[in-house]
Amino acid sequence: MKLAILQMTSGIDPAVNARTIAAGIADAASNGARMIFTPEMSGLVDRDRQRAAASTATEADDRVLAAVRDAAARSGIWVNLGSLAVRGPDSRLANRGFVIDDTGAVRARYDKLHLFDVDLPSGESWRESSSYAPGASAQLVDTPVGTIGLSICYDLRFAALYAALSDAGATILSIPAAFTRPTGIAHWHVLMRARAIESACYVVAAAQSGVHADGRETFGHSLVVDPWGEIVLDMGTEPGLGFAEIAAARVDEVRQRVPVLAHRRPIPPVTRA
Repeated sequence: MKLAILQMTSGIDPAVNARTIAAGIADAASNGARMIFTPEMSGLVDRDRQRAAASTATEADDRVLAAVRDAAARSGIWVNLGSLAVRGPDSRLANRGFVIDDTGAVRARYDKLHLFDVDLPSGESWRESSSYAPGASAQLVDTPVGTIGLSICYDLRFAALYAALSDAGATILSIPAAFTRPTGIAHWHVLMRARAIESACYVVAAAQSGVHADGRETFGHSLVVDPWGEIVLDMGTEPGLGFAEIAAARVDEVRQRVPVLAHRRPIPPVTRA
């Protein structure tokens, strides 16, 4: 089965980002992909909160989501829209991912569970929780390429989430991201491969890449990793469309070879000697 990844350098204008995604959807479909994956914050990357506030909307009114649903229906392809900043009923936003089918219908939603609140040695400081509310549940969805367990970016660091998703039936883990360069250089490849290996799942990680209009810089290197931890696709740092072939039989083969899911046990209480 062929899938596509759209690596982006999303900017501060949602209309421009929507056109980029729609063009990627059309190109992916014309090249025979069954599904396309886009990064975290596909519709808007803007750390100027006042300016960004004017570009965010509720899910019902989000123009990027509407454009992507229309493009999916016109091209007859499934889309994992990595995430959008969606305005909630209170003052905070949700970092929400969507799975959209080939008729344009939303099949699944996932709000990022783990929020990125860190101070990096480079001097960068991030407080996602000051603007975003965390999600309340994990999410699986059946698609033409397999059963996908949804997650977003910083979720990558919490292995228990992926154990729960694989135990529940995931064969693919989607991890769209906007990783900073320092954390990407240090941890991106090793964590993605680890999540694939320990869950015996494919990992599909669509990423933001390059220098954005708001001044931030993201790591890129969108990946497809197979259940054995082998890298099937690494897109480097240039934005654009990439393709990979995946096979359900590969998941079965790896799980028979090293049956980690069958051997997984509940962790007993930790005691101190």
